[in-house]
Amino acid sequence: MLDLTPAGLRRWTDETLIPAWIERAVERKAGGYVEEFRTDGSAVPAPDRSALATARLAYTFAHAGRLSGSEAALYAARHGFSLLLKTHEINGFVPKRFRPDGSASVPRRDLYDLAFVLFASAHYHAATGEKAALQLADATMDLIERDLAHPAGGYAEDDLGALPRRQNPHMHLLEAFHALADVTGGERWIDAADRIVRLSAERFIDGNGTLGEFFDGAWQPVAGAPGRLREPGHQFEWVWLLHHHHRLTGWAKAVDLAEGLYRFGLSKGLDARPGHPPLVLDGIEVDGTVVQPTKLLWPQTEFIKALGARLEFLGDAEAGALLQRHVELLFGHFVDVPSGHWHNQLGPDGQPLPIALPSRVLYHLFLCLAETLRVRP
Repeated sequence: MLDLTPAGLRRWTDETLIPAWIERAVERKAGGYVEEFRTDGSAVPAPDRSALATARLAYTFAHAGRLSGSEAALYAARHGFSLLLKTHEINGFVPKRFRPDGSASVPRRDLYDLAFVLFASAHYHAATGEKAALQLADATMDLIERDLAHPAGGYAEDDLGALPRRQNPHMHLLEAFHALADVTGGERWIDAADRIVRLSAERFIDGNGTLGEFFDGAWQPVAGAPGRLREPGHQFEWVWLLHHHHRLTGWAKAVDLAEGLYRFGLSKGLDARPGHPPLVLDGIEVDGTVVQPTKLLWPQTEFIKALGARLEFLGDAEAGALLQRHVELLFGHFVDVPSGHWHNQLGPDGQPLPIALPSRVLYHLFLCLAETLRVRP
């Protein structure tokens, strides 16, 4: 039984979770990281690497190394971040997918992936002090502003003009801008974050406190079920981000937006069936009707982060109690304590589904634990 006190969580994170993933994910011979594992724990081989997984894992190990002082974690971060630098040098940007030698295999500029390149750059610089990380962040943002800026506001999905447009890449851009603002104090990042938040207030979040997912080129919800879909995990992720935006900028409306998102997510986004644990659902409609009764791991981590933000910034004692309960649910239903593995998704009956385990999800689990330990030291 895992000790779920802050001291116990810190020990497990530093001594089990991170060492286990360094051992299984760092591809020492070929370069980069192993990006997917089968249900039996064996690695799925791949001839190339994704910007998304490389950046997420480089972030995770850099943040872990900075918090714990682990040289092994910092080595693991450098192992991936050096590949991001290499592929940027070869291609002039970080492409969607690239080979271990840095050459592009899918030479697309993808907004979602580039958001994580920015996020990894911020945390790698915070952990190492290396200026190359901030240079990569500036060059990547230059590219986003030059090649992906959209006349209707925000940014295009990629350099191919893919549709539908999504709030999700903009959400992760906001996360990256906050991280870069924290480590640099630069107005560039504060201003960029503010533009995203104001776009969210105008386009993503409706008057009922619900967050749309899919939009057309003019930021109108797409027709049919995708336009009505609400993902509670994203509702809660925005709660955490909006509270931190208020911390950085003092814009009071960010707190009001967070409150609406939180109330809708709390009332409609958790499994309320008698006899079932109140885990965060994968998908509901705008009226709260459940359309995806499965439960992925990552929405649980985002709920915990939202609760932590309410505890930290609002002194919400109820949120503090829910945070402790949901950490217990996370470990009770998803995480294998001895190995540091997890079940990526549960079926409607609460049983794990036999699906592959993407290593990029480590970003969600680690950041959730880091934030929990930060607000409840």
